[in-house]
Amino acid sequence: MARVAVVGVGAIGGVLAGLLESAGAHDITLCTRRPLPALTVETPEGLVSVHARNATSPDQGTPVDWILVATKTYDAAGAALWFPALAGPDTKIAVIQNGVEHRENFAGLFPPGRILPVVIDVPAERRPDGSVLQRSTALIRVEDSPMGAEFAALFAGTKAQVELTSDFLSAAWRKLCINSAGVISALTLKPAGILRDEALGHVALGIIAECVAVGRAVGANLDDGTGERILANYRAASPDSINSLLADRIAGRSTEIDARNGVIIRRGEQHAIPTPLNCMALALFKGMVS
Repeated sequence: MARVAVVGVGAIGGVLAGLLESAGAHDITLCTRRPLPALTVETPEGLVSVHARNATSPDQGTPVDWILVATKTYDAAGAALWFPALAGPDTKIAVIQNGVEHRENFAGLFPPGRILPVVIDVPAERRPDGSVLQRSTALIRVEDSPMGAEFAALFAGTKAQVELTSDFLSAAWRKLCINSAGVISALTLKPAGILRDEALGHVALGIIAECVAVGRAVGANLDDGTGERILANYRAASPDSINSLLADRIAGRSTEIDARNGVIIRRGEQHAIPTPLNCMALALFKGMVS
């Protein structure tokens, strides 16, 4: 059994909490700004009701073995407010966020040797009533290290596919390639089915190709078929699936556009790689939400 706190109980945090519940025996704390009377996760295998303690302010936290940070990338400082109460001398944090700057986002906020970057690939949405819809099996990738193996053990016996990889850099950039194309849904205010449109499919391939080029420049192993596979997966997904960027734009919340597309532009500039489609998407997005 492990004591686990989930900081940020949105769609991904909800999926993680549901998996921890399914694993059994864990002592789970859900850290939220507002009271969470109940949390249910509708998974492909059925409904999971999460039995957990709900802390609504950092002073209600108690030391845990693991802190799972599933907040938005721009809210590292807000997540860190929970650390003093939740962290003991051996506590580790798993940063489960979009983008490729997991450790950078928490530099100076937690001991670097106890930060574990994690990428998760699972279509999930938080409903207005607070429940979470998990549309398919969660695929989680984490560094192949003792800390990574300890994290993977948290989900033993669940339906999650947890992969230990010796090349986490490539795994993170591969996920970023997927996320980069999601900006099209956010721009058009339409769910994943919009990428079945032929013209927009070509735009998506161009956005992903820029991400592949930049990822290769920083050392990621991304093959020439990356874009076609990602587009095929988008087109095979449920057409009403809504990614988090679109969900945040619809709700009028702050978004992770910088972590999803802005970082491609920034890293591209560092390596003299042009990223015109991502630049245009970022400019349009910011113009639309300003």
